[in-house]
Amino acid sequence: MILVTGAGGKTGKAVLKALVARGTAVRAFVRSAAHHAALKAIGVHDVEVGEMDDPHAWSQAIRGTSAVYHICPNVSPHELPFAEGLIVAAATHGIRRFVYHSVLHPQIEAMPHHWAKLRVEEMLFGSAFDVTILQPTAYMQNSLAEWDHMAGDGIYRVPYPVETKLSLVDLDDVAEAAALVLTGNGHSGATYELVGTRPMSQIEIAETFGRALHRAVRAEAEPVEAWTERARSAAMGDYQLETLAKMFQAYARDGLKGNPNVLGWLLKRPPTSLAAFAARMAAAHA
Repeated sequence: MILVTGAGGKTGKAVLKALVARGTAVRAFVRSAAHHAALKAIGVHDVEVGEMDDPHAWSQAIRGTSAVYHICPNVSPHELPFAEGLIVAAATHGIRRFVYHSVLHPQIEAMPHHWAKLRVEEMLFGSAFDVTILQPTAYMQNSLAEWDHMAGDGIYRVPYPVETKLSLVDLDDVAEAAALVLTGNGHSGATYELVGTRPMSQIEIAETFGRALHRAVRAEAEPVEAWTERARSAAMGDYQLETLAKMFQAYARDGLKGNPNVLGWLLKRPPTSLAAFAARMAAAHA
């Protein structure tokens, strides 16, 4: 049985869905029982509810499992202590296999949430686990926050210059890769960058969505201050606001550039292109 932590979010659900499709026994660890219905709908019936800072909750969740896929809540200020608690529980219960959901280029200190994941990787390298690290780039799915603006107004807003180049990946490809690594052999000690596209400017990204929508879509740079006000009005916390603002500044300076070769090797097929993803989303919204 494989324990998937942070299972209430979009990444956790995608990984669980991919594991269930392979007939793998899974257990989901979530913060709230409100996730039960959504998890049951994708075939997950073993659900543990608890907080990641609760040693007893970790112990209950990990008991009887053989492997862990750890996803920390997105942009959490507690990335390190949450991981420390899980590592202690996993070691106590004799877990050998530990796969960690990190991020592309965690070495970038200017992005605090990336840097925190590097520190967790370091902890795992010093452990006795059979460790694999997955480092996905930004999800294509993140662009869907702008879907209505693209479809209705022909505008794709981003809080950095439109010339900024990012490599993207389809979350479904990430989940498939995670399932392969968790259920297959030969991945011990590996660190895999999960990248689906070459670096693309926001202009290219907008145009790709435009072709799928059969309308002109242009990229528009939104001031970080304007993005911050919208996010604050949606009740985003101060740490998340500050950390994401730093990420946008790092994107503006350097982009986030990767290479799709590793993911293609893992999947034994080309990763999903942005054009294919955009077409899939357009069909789903039709």
